[in-house]
Parts: sequence; C-alpha cells; structure tokens
Amino acid sequence: MELGTYLHDKRIIVENSLKDVFSSFKNTPGILRDAMEYMLFSNGKRIRPILAIAACEANKKPSDDLLPLACSIEMIHTYSLIHDDLPSIDNDDIRRGRPTCHKVFGDAVAILAGDALLTEAFRILSDNRYTENISPRTLKKIIFEIASAAGADGMVGGQVMDILYDGKEGTKNILNYIHLHKTTALIRASVRVGAIAGGSRASELKRFTKYAECIGLAFQIMDDILDAEGDEELVGKRLKKDTGKQTYIKHYGIVTSKIKLEQLIDEAIGSIESLGDRAKILSDLARYLGNRAT
Repeated sequence: MELGTYLHDKRIIVENSLKDVFSSFKNTPGILRDAMEYMLFSNGKRIRPILAIAACEANKKPSDDLLPLACSIEMIHTYSLIHDDLPSIDNDDIRRGRPTCHKVFGDAVAILAGDALLTEAFRILSDNRYTENISPRTLKKIIFEIASAAGADGMVGGQVMDILYDGKEGTKNILNYIHLHKTTALIRASVRVGAIAGGSRASELKRFTKYAECIGLAFQIMDDILDAEGDEELVGKRLKKDTGKQTYIKHYGIVTSKIKLEQLIDEAIGSIESLGDRAKILSDLARYLGNRAT
C-alpha cells in the first residue's frame, strides 16, 4: 500500500475511534467538553496513533484492539499542545491554522481541558470496554510505557528543561536531553506500545525502540528547520519564534542539522531492516517525517 493511502485510511480510523471515545464524556460541563473537542479534533495528522498501529501491524497483528489505546496517546499529545501554547510557556496564538485553545476559551479552561484530556486518557487505558481483549500483563506494560513517556522522566521533564534553558546559551547535551524527553519520549512510547500489543519479542522491541528514537529526534530537527525556513500558512503556526530556545539550528547550524536529519532517518530505516517487507510502512513513515512541510 502507498503511504499516502495508508495515512489517509488510518487517520479516518483513528478519527472515528476518537469520536467513539469522546462520546463517553456524557456528564462533562459544556465549556470543558467544547474546549477538549476544539483541540482534539483540530486537524491533527495523528502521527502517534498511526505509528502505534503501524508497529502493531508490522508484527502481522490486527490493530483493532489497539485503537483506543492509540487514541489515549493522541489525547495525551493534545493535552501537551494545549499547555505548551499557554502564555506562561510558549505563548502561542495559532495552532494548526486557528486560534489556540486559551485564545478561544481562556487560560483557566484551557489548563483544565488539558488536565481532563490527560486524565481521561488513563481512564480509557483502564476501561474494560476498551481493553477487554488485551491481556492484563500486556495492558500493564502498555500503561507503564505511556505513563513513563508522559511524566516527570519523559515529556514533562523535557518541557521543564526547555523552559529553564529558554534564552540561555545551553549545550548540545542539554539540547539532546530536552528533545529526547519533550518530543521523542511520546513517539517512542507510541511505537513501543504498538510493538508490545503486536507481541514483539525483546530483541525485536529493541529494534523498534531504536527506530522510534531516531524518528523522534528527526521529527524535532524537522520542526526546528521548519521554524527557521518553513511557510507559516502550511505549518499552521507562528514561525521564527524559537530564537531563544535550545534548537538544532542554534547548536549545529542549518546545514549540519539537515545532514543529521538524513542520518537519523537512515538509522531508523536500518534498525528495522531485519523485519523485511513488514517494515515497509514504518520505513516510508520515517522518510515522510524527515521530509514533511508541516
């Protein structure tokens, strides 16, 4: 299957699953539900749940039972975007081509919408309606993966370091820490969750992990390149705003950053070569993430 068709088809499947999950928020106050919905269905590419699905299918396992769990990852990602955009963090007015959550609903509701999405994600992960076909042992591993990626030693820790070093000189080691945690951790969890659900052995899981870490860093380098050279209308957010941040452009320059990006994509593809034809979609996804314009 061509990657474009795969992305289109899987995105529709993820969207429908997200709508099913969202329909369970029956007693949520209207403005909170509206804020959650506004961001969750704001034209995202659904890369993280699609990576989970692709990793599961690379093990020749159907991904139907994984879908709600993949949606929980997307909910966590969406919460992080809401909080990142707040005036006290990145102070962004535009996200995915339209006003950010706090611009529409106010800071307080935006914070609580993010809190709700994070908490509800873990409700989905522990709700028998969505997990009855997954063994308790596998589910425990999956919850651990997602919680570790989202928490203090993962995405939140990376975000804190990003804030602390904003406007400072920093180092390449600090840069690496920030992006291995802030960006890569949830991408790595997405791939590992799919691989775990697909029944990967320990040796295979190492390959999936290497793949995920490479594409996670490549994704961030591409973000930094887009911030420096991208088209705001295509990207859908304000660009050239990261001058004080720890970026690959700041520490390596644009040319070396592009070389590093290519190297990481090659490493990602090489790490899963042993999967043979099963790796095609994951390899195509790696190339796509390294060449995206949005």
